[in-house]
Amino acid sequence: MLLKYKYKIIAVLMIMLMFMPISVYAFDIDESYVWTEYDASSIYTNAGIEEKVNSLNLQSGGAVLIEQESGEVIYEKNMHEKLRPASVTKVMSILLIMEALDSGVITLDTKIPCSENASKMGGSQIWLDTTEELTVNEMLKAICIVSANDCTVAMAEYLAGSEEEFVNKMNERARELGMNDTTFKNCHGIDEDGHETSAYDIALMSRELLKNHPSITNYTTIWMDTLRDGESELVNTNKLIRNYSGTTGLKTGSTSIALYNLSASATRDGLSLIAVIMKAPTTQVRFSEATKLLDYGFSNYSYKLFASKNDTIKTVKVGKGVESTLDVKFAENSGVIIKKGEEKNVVQKIILEEVLNAPIKEGEKVGEVVYTLGDKEIRQSRFNSIKRNQKHRFIQ
Repeated sequence: MLLKYKYKIIAVLMIMLMFMPISVYAFDIDESYVWTEYDASSIYTNAGIEEKVNSLNLQSGGAVLIEQESGEVIYEKNMHEKLRPASVTKVMSILLIMEALDSGVITLDTKIPCSENASKMGGSQIWLDTTEELTVNEMLKAICIVSANDCTVAMAEYLAGSEEEFVNKMNERARELGMNDTTFKNCHGIDEDGHETSAYDIALMSRELLKNHPSITNYTTIWMDTLRDGESELVNTNKLIRNYSGTTGLKTGSTSIALYNLSASATRDGLSLIAVIMKAPTTQVRFSEATKLLDYGFSNYSYKLFASKNDTIKTVKVGKGVESTLDVKFAENSGVIIKKGEEKNVVQKIILEEVLNAPIKEGEKVGEVVYTLGDKEIRQSRFNSIKRNQKHRFIQ
C-alpha cells in the first residue's frame, strides 16, 4: 500500500519543503549559534549609493566597511548585532594607551612592571615574568603584533591602578565615541558573559585610533620583530599585512565562542578604508571576506578632498569687535566619500555671513558647508567659533 502511494507522498513533501522558511546553521562550536538570513531590504549610504544588504554574500555574522576620514558606511551586514569581539577588544586598550602617550602620562621609554595577575593571563601572551619590566614601546609591539594578553593587562594596571578601573575607562570612552552596542568586561577580549560589541562599534574605535593616532601604524604594520634581545620572536597575527597592498592594520581576534574576528584597515590612492568582520566561521573566511570588502570599496569609491586642515575658508568682517576681520579656517580635512565617476558632480556650498558681530562665544555655530549630489544632500558640516587666538575652526 505504501509503495502504491509513494509518488504522491514524495510530491506532497516536495511542496511542503518549497514553502518552509530557510535558516542557515553553524554547528562548528555548539548548536546555540544560529545564523539566520538577514532581511534583504535596501540601505542607503550618505554617498547616495543604494546597496542590497549582503549583496557580497558574506558568511560572517556581522560586517561593515567604512571610509576612515568621514566615517561613512559603504557596506554592512548586521553591523549593529552584539557579538563577542575576542582580542579585537584591544583596539580600545591600544587607543587609551596612545591617548596616555599623547597627553604625556607615559612615554615610549616608560618601564612597565608585570604583576602576578598579568603574568597569569593565559591565551595569547609573551610569558611576562613578575621580575621583568618592558618599555611602553616593547609592550605596544607585543600587543599589536601578537595580541599579548599579559602585556595588555600590565599596561592597564599601570595606567589605571587596576584592570577593573581601566575597563571602566574603556566603557566611558566607548560612550564618548557613540559605541552604543558595546559593553567591555575586560581589556583583553578573553570570553566573558556580557563582554560584547558590534561590527559598527569596532569600526568607530578603529577609526578613532587610526585617524587621531596615526603613529600606531608603526606597530600595526610590522610583520615580524623580536623582543628581549632577539630571544622572543613576534609574527603578526594579521596576515593581510603581508599580502594585501596598502594594509595599515589593525587587529585580529578569535576564541572558540567568538569565532574569528578582524578589524582590517588599508589606504590606496588617498582613500582609507576600515573593514570589520565578526563571527567568521574560519580564519580563512575572515581574511578573505575582509579582502572582499576592501576590494569592493577601492574598486567603487573614491574620497573627494575639498579642503585640508588649516586651509582658510574665508576672511570675514567682525562687527563691534576689537579686530575688524577674522580668518575662518578648517580644523579638519573636508571632503566626501563618493562613487567613482561622480566626483565632479559634487557641489560644495558654504553658508557663512559676510559680517560676524562680536561677541562670539566659543563653540558658537557661525556657518556651515553643505555637499550635494544632484538634488540630494550627501553631507553637512558646521563652522564653530573657538578661542580668540585660534580664530575659528571647521568641525566635522
